[in-house]
Amino acid sequence: MREEVIVYIGIGANLQGPAQRVAGAVHDLDNLPHTRLEAASRRYIGPPMGPPDQPDYVNAVARLVTGLAPHDLLSELQGLERASGRQREKGERWGPRPLDLDILLYGDHVLADERLTVPHPGLHLRPFVYVPLLEIAPAVVVPGRGPLEALVGDVEAPGLTVLD
Repeated sequence: MREEVIVYIGIGANLQGPAQRVAGAVHDLDNLPHTRLEAASRRYIGPPMGPPDQPDYVNAVARLVTGLAPHDLLSELQGLERASGRQREKGERWGPRPLDLDILLYGDHVLADERLTVPHPGLHLRPFVYVPLLEIAPAVVVPGRGPLEALVGDVEAPGLTVLD
């Protein structure tokens, strides 16, 4: 097993009971091998990023400590997505889904290959990601970019509503 590292996972869903799916995903993340849940944000409801003719999303962020390597963690997350009924279609971006799990930050690592890019490239541009992330990690630093709080400014998030 590798040295343990703090990771942040973006969680989203807009199909098949999305609020329950996001809550269930938080529980499932705590049961990944060599991994424990340290914190989870509240759940937020917001408009879809992609095509507007889809339901609103429920989003949250979880902080984990894991001994899994980045690609092993990605494989575990994709397994949870598949178990939820998600089918990845080639060319489909930002469409509706029962569960979406993204590695936002993996410690202070910077990685970009055909399977995985960390830090997540849209992290500081998407309120449904940075608002819940700042909730559980207000001083978080994005490797290569600086403090997230400085990147997002005053953290206004139009259309984003706290679910719980």
